[in-house]
Amino acid sequence: MLKELRREHHITYLALDDGSSDAAARKSANEYCHELVCVPHQQREKFSAGFYLDLVTNLGSRYPYAIRKYESAMMRKEIVERTSKGTIDVVICDFLAPAINVPRSLLCPSILFQHNVEAMIWKRHFEVQSNPLKKNFLRGQWRKMERFERESCRRFDSVVAVSAEDRDLMRKEFAVDEVFDVPTGVDVDFFTPSGREHTDRYNVVFTGSMDWLPNEDAIRYFTDQILPLVRKSVPEISLTVVGRNPYPGLLELSKRDSSIIVTGRVEDVRPYMERAAAYVVPLRIGGGTRLKIFEAMAMEKAIVSTSIGAEGLPVTDGNELRIADTPEAFAAAMVELLNAPELASAMGQRAGQIVRQKFGWVGVAKRFAEICEATLHDYSSSKVIKQAV
Repeated sequence: MLKELRREHHITYLALDDGSSDAAARKSANEYCHELVCVPHQQREKFSAGFYLDLVTNLGSRYPYAIRKYESAMMRKEIVERTSKGTIDVVICDFLAPAINVPRSLLCPSILFQHNVEAMIWKRHFEVQSNPLKKNFLRGQWRKMERFERESCRRFDSVVAVSAEDRDLMRKEFAVDEVFDVPTGVDVDFFTPSGREHTDRYNVVFTGSMDWLPNEDAIRYFTDQILPLVRKSVPEISLTVVGRNPYPGLLELSKRDSSIIVTGRVEDVRPYMERAAAYVVPLRIGGGTRLKIFEAMAMEKAIVSTSIGAEGLPVTDGNELRIADTPEAFAAAMVELLNAPELASAMGQRAGQIVRQKFGWVGVAKRFAEICEATLHDYSSSKVIKQAV
C-alpha cells in the first residue's frame, strides 16, 4: 500500500531498528518511502533469561508486554521534532504497538492503523491455554491490552481497520466514532505462479512470522492434532513452515521428523508456496484479516483454513477455499485435496481469478488516502472553529 501511496504523497517512514536488516533492505526502502528514519532499539532475545525477567517485571506494569517492549523515548522525540516543523500533514501509527510512542498532543492529526483487534487476540490466547500458570498470565495481558487499546483508539483522530467486522467491534467495544475500514489487498503482480516449480503432490505449506503467537499456536495445533490424522490416510504428507524466528520446540520437532521442514526467514516465499500442493491456515487466535490467504489465492493454491483463519475475508467455504474448525474436519479436507489434485487445482484457479479481479493494492491505497484526507480536513476545520471561539 505504501508503494501505491508514494506515487502521489510524500512518505516519511520512521522505524525502530534492531540492527538486523542489511544494507540492501535500507536501500530498497525507497520503493515505499521518500525518507527512511531508523531509530535504534534493542529488545531481549526471546526465551533468554532477560526475556523471562521482563515478563516477570511486566506484572507490575500498566502496559502489556507486547506493547511495553516497543517503548522508545528516541522514537517519541523524533515524532515530536518532525511534526513541530509543520511539514507533516498526517501521522500514521502502523499497528497498535508503536502507539505507546505517539504523543497525545501533536501539531497535526494522527491516524491509528489497526491490523487486528489486539485485545481479541489475547483473549483467545487466554481461552485456548491449558497451563494454569500461563493462563493466569495471559488473563492479565489480555486485560492490559484491552485497556491500552481502548485508550489508544479514543485518542487518535481516526482509526482504520482492515475489515468491517473489526471496524464494528471497535465501535462497540471501545466507543470509537471515527473508525473506518479498508479492504486487505495483495500485490497480484508479485504473487503469481511462475510455472517454473514442480508441485510436490503431498507437501503442504504454512507461511508467517513464527515469533507471532497466533502463528506459533497454529503450527502447534496443526502438528499436534491435525497432522497425525492426515497421516493415517496420506502417510507421504510433509509440512513446510516458512517464516522468521521459529520457536525452539518446532526446530526440535523438525530434527526428529524429517517430514516437517522449517526454513526460518527466506528472501522469497513464492517458490515454497508454488511447490506445495495445498496451503494451510490452522489459526485459532487472531483478528483483522489474513493477508496470507490472499497471497495464497494469488498463487492459485488450494487452501484449508479455520474460520478464524479466514475471518474478515469475503470468501466462501467450498469455493475459494475449505473451512474446517475441528482437527477431524481439517484433516478430512486436506486428505480430499491431496488425493484429488484436479480438485485442488480447480479451487486454486478460482481463488486466483477472484483475488486478481477484486483485491489489488491500487484501489485499497486510494481508499486509505481518502481517509487520510478526510481526517486532515476535519482536523483543520475543528482548528478553525476553536480559533474563532
